[in-house]
Amino acid sequence: MNKAFFFDRDGVINVRKMDDYVMSVQEMQLFPEIPVILKILKENNFLTFVVTNQQGVGKGLMSENELLDIHNFMQDTLEVQCGFKFDDIEYCTDLKESASFRRKPNPGMILELAEKWNIDLKNSYIIGDTESDIIAGEKAGLKTILLSVEKIKTVPDFCISNHVELIKIINHIVGAQI
Repeated sequence: MNKAFFFDRDGVINVRKMDDYVMSVQEMQLFPEIPVILKILKENNFLTFVVTNQQGVGKGLMSENELLDIHNFMQDTLEVQCGFKFDDIEYCTDLKESASFRRKPNPGMILELAEKWNIDLKNSYIIGDTESDIIAGEKAGLKTILLSVEKIKTVPDFCISNHVELIKIINHIVGAQI
């Protein structure tokens, strides 16, 4: 079975737009540490995935093609910057009110990827910046990493406030698995 890291997108991979959605390639601003993190994980045989709620599409604020353009831009940028890209991307355009099994805090996207890629969930991780990310990870049986200065009710396995700390945690995890 494969080990993996599941990443939320907005607030983890790219800068989150407060009270708004990243709706174009021009608005997609990757955190500078993400290529470093991706390279560490890929060089240590972890699969990497994006699991992201994107209800801006469901609300009609952007098209699914515009969302795919953003993801293609992200993947192309990462491949140029570090030689790697995410292995797969799952997104849910369902509205929050739908209570969709695919939409975080439900684990649907994670479980779909786990089945598709033969993932050992108990030895895999999710990195998120909201409680819904952590809950989805817990429901799927993942270890959880909260990347936020905000406090949440759910207790993650790791709680960090910035990407430099995330690199340290990932190096620790990778080092422990060698």
